[in-house]
Amino acid sequence: MNRKVRLSVLLLALMVYGPCRAAGFLDPEDGMPDMSDYLRDNRYGFLPVPMVITEPAVGYGGGLFGLFLHGKGTQQGERFIPPAMTAFGGGGTQNGSWFVGGGHRHTWNDDHIRYLVAMGYADVNLDIYSGDVAGFGHSKAIATQTKGYGGMQKLQFRVGDTPVFLGVSQFYARMDISADNGLVNRAWQRLFGADSTSSAVGLVAEYDTTDNFFYPRKGASLSGEYRFYSSFLGGDYRYDQLTLDGKYYYPLTRSLTLAVAGNYQALMNQQQHLPPMARPDINLRGISRYRYQGDYVGTVQTQLAWQVTPRWIVQGFVGAGSAADEASQLFDTTEVAWGTGFRYLIARQYGLYTGVDVGFSKNEQAVYFNVGSGL
Repeated sequence: MNRKVRLSVLLLALMVYGPCRAAGFLDPEDGMPDMSDYLRDNRYGFLPVPMVITEPAVGYGGGLFGLFLHGKGTQQGERFIPPAMTAFGGGGTQNGSWFVGGGHRHTWNDDHIRYLVAMGYADVNLDIYSGDVAGFGHSKAIATQTKGYGGMQKLQFRVGDTPVFLGVSQFYARMDISADNGLVNRAWQRLFGADSTSSAVGLVAEYDTTDNFFYPRKGASLSGEYRFYSSFLGGDYRYDQLTLDGKYYYPLTRSLTLAVAGNYQALMNQQQHLPPMARPDINLRGISRYRYQGDYVGTVQTQLAWQVTPRWIVQGFVGAGSAADEASQLFDTTEVAWGTGFRYLIARQYGLYTGVDVGFSKNEQAVYFNVGSGL
């Protein structure tokens, strides 16, 4: 276990055991640290979610988010309906990047209406490897600076008493983008101007039979979203984006759960030039964000979770992704990532797990704090 992993495990242990023992947050059922009553009964109680950032794209750093649960949720058969929740916080990294943000999720009428909103500000120094920009490719990066603000919201309605949801979404972001390379920066100023605004509305469809929002053990979650980016909505660019996402959880035994997941993204009807981070990228634990981009991106991954004790879970995962400029070229070349991690049941009444994943890929590795399964 390397130094970064040991540090992450130590921090998580302090976050879990330190406050719980100091405040007497022990579950009367098993005597283990548990924050269920604190989160449910304390108006200002929150679950601290630490961040030890080892994302290769931005360097080492850290941050802290607080997760507030407004109520106790309800159990309907095998399905747990979570309460309204709010999260906010921020962080920074050694290369000067920093960010703040927050979000809120709310449901009404026994989970027949779902609403999600998030917004934030970021100042990020990021290496972009997109071959669309000045001929650079995966082996040579462009050092970029992106700062600005943005937000999104999503409203969904359940179709009758079925697991199908239909709804709409909105996205807005205003960014200033520059590059360290003078030649590239001048080219960007000609193409994008001094700042860049993206604005979109979308149509959303979802099928959800998972038994728990925080850490599912059974069921499927399938979603599709089609976004229309347009100057009519206040943006600078015209293009469409399709995102398909699916997860399936299957209990092999009482202590083993197999999960499989897939994601597909595609750009359509786009202008010739788009901002560097507009294009989809491979998003897998262990691979730098925006290292592999294309008009078409697909990922598949699987995860096996072993519940060692009622509180502790050990899991392993492996995934593969591909980015291409043509749909027919997808998975002609593939990037593979793998890793392992653990989870602790920090709030039994909610089925809320938190823990650490360590991800690896070719020449890269990173540590991730996660609430939930991590898929």
